[in-house]
Amino acid sequence: MFRLAQLASRFSAKDGAKFGLPIFAASVSAAVVLSSNTSCEDDAVHPISLPWNHYGPLNSFDAASIRRGQQVYQQVCASCHGASRVAYRNLVGVAYTEEEVKRLIENITVEDGPNAEGNMFERPAKLFDYMQSPYKNEGQARAANNGALPPDLSLIVKARHGFEDYIFTLLTGYQDPPAGISVRPGLYYHPYFPGGAIGMPPPLMDGAVEYEDGTPATASQMAKDVTTFLAWCAEPEHDQRKKMGVEFVGIMIVCAGLAGYMKRFKWAPIKSRKVDFRP
Repeated sequence: MFRLAQLASRFSAKDGAKFGLPIFAASVSAAVVLSSNTSCEDDAVHPISLPWNHYGPLNSFDAASIRRGQQVYQQVCASCHGASRVAYRNLVGVAYTEEEVKRLIENITVEDGPNAEGNMFERPAKLFDYMQSPYKNEGQARAANNGALPPDLSLIVKARHGFEDYIFTLLTGYQDPPAGISVRPGLYYHPYFPGGAIGMPPPLMDGAVEYEDGTPATASQMAKDVTTFLAWCAEPEHDQRKKMGVEFVGIMIVCAGLAGYMKRFKWAPIKSRKVDFRP
């Protein structure tokens, strides 16, 4: 189909005059229809656009949602997924204090080494450590998940078409397969996932975690919070970047005002003066 669309799109006005206007019009119509069909994923439903709090030129991340999302990640997602580009120290000043982060990771151990004897050893996690995968290598990860490889979640929001909308829909869009569609054992029907079947079981259910701030832990609320947390993981400089943008625009406005003043009251009389030469 895509090859046919390419061939049809190569027709020009001269080709239309040569082969006849009806053939030319039909070819162009076929090119438009086929190219639009091949440019999207026909085997997956596209997620709807959702009003995220951090969208907009002056909006920032919801720190409370990041904190709740980190709790969902730690208690639900971290059993299969890592976030190897995010260090625990990055949470300080965003959703936790330094002491809170230290208490958060006091029961986490990481592999370090080698030591003086050349052996690897485990030690308590520190602020400079990263959120590593629970598996030591890809083979171990696939063996524990029926051949599927759980992706690293550090940049998952930026790595998927649809961004936050896709992640939220992926977590909440599990459905029973409709009549006439069968799913292989070990897979779950998901209309928003390419292919319609996903190896990850539904990760969220109402009450799976107990939020510290008393927010009801419904499946949709947890999906929203963990998606916000993953969006922050993919772009931790988000708020600082927008703040610098506002400062830059403010400075540029002041500079533009000063430039206008200089132009109007300083240089205008000099540029508009008349020089009279009398020998």
